[in-house]
Amino acid sequence: MHRFRPWAAAVLLVVAAHPLAGQNPECSPYSSFARTRNVCNAAVDGSRAFQPIVGLLTSGGNPVLGTSGALGGLGHFALGARVNATEVVLPDPNYDGATTTVGKSGEIFLPSPLVEGALGVLGGPLGLDILGAAQLLPTGIVDNLSVDPNAARVGSIALGLGVGARLSLLQDRSALPGVSVSLVRRTIPRVQYGDVPAGDQYSYAADLTAWNLRATVGKRFSVLALAAGVGQDWYDGSARIQFRDPVTTLPAPPIDLDLSNSRAVGFVNAGLQLRLLKLVAEAGYQLGKDQGLTTTFTDFDPKAGRFFAGAGFMLGL
Repeated sequence: MHRFRPWAAAVLLVVAAHPLAGQNPECSPYSSFARTRNVCNAAVDGSRAFQPIVGLLTSGGNPVLGTSGALGGLGHFALGARVNATEVVLPDPNYDGATTTVGKSGEIFLPSPLVEGALGVLGGPLGLDILGAAQLLPTGIVDNLSVDPNAARVGSIALGLGVGARLSLLQDRSALPGVSVSLVRRTIPRVQYGDVPAGDQYSYAADLTAWNLRATVGKRFSVLALAAGVGQDWYDGSARIQFRDPVTTLPAPPIDLDLSNSRAVGFVNAGLQLRLLKLVAEAGYQLGKDQGLTTTFTDFDPKAGRFFAGAGFMLGL
């Protein structure tokens, strides 16, 4: 006869109540097979690590390049184009779960083009502008990266949209700098990395809604325009995870999860004002944040901060 041991029952309850160390709750059905669990973790963690990068490329720093104050009221506008970019390490979509470290398939300085504009509404010390943006997502420029075929598009270019407002607290006059705060909401259609039906081991696809709060200060010196600012970004979205079970070689049931994240950013702008044309360069930094991911990615630390750059032009009146 086996004697009942209360301590053993307590251990079983603790194990049942908590996922195994190094495992996402979404991957708990695969606890018995280390390779399957590792691939599942890699796909889930990849989607979470990818979201702040997409958010950064979508949002950049200054919502209107090279400017820090309102345009001046009705009849004033600015329209231009820019490219945001940051270095991205692409994980290997053929990772088979043999180890807990995911290799890389390459590194790329990933560009993200936008068309953006501002329309003056109110002039004076407390000026107000309406802001708008269209994110251009060219398909097929990065291996294993694709855009939802049902996304709004122009030709082969999928579109994300943004709208917001900027309130000027001080105008750039005399010895005073221009000071403003802005809030912009941006949406990006679903972007997918990897393709399981095409033979990859895993894929993750996610859309994005970003809220960008910015405080900007700047000053113009003859043809030289300088601006700097700080801000906070909030990212939300939904993801679909798919992976191939390396033990059975069959596709596992897809996993749907909600994504939510936030990051602080800082940026500086330098531009040349040539009559109605302004040429601007931007550099910035997105602070890192520990998301508690279980997977190790080669040459990529999801907790680390990230430098980004941008350049573009604005036409204004």
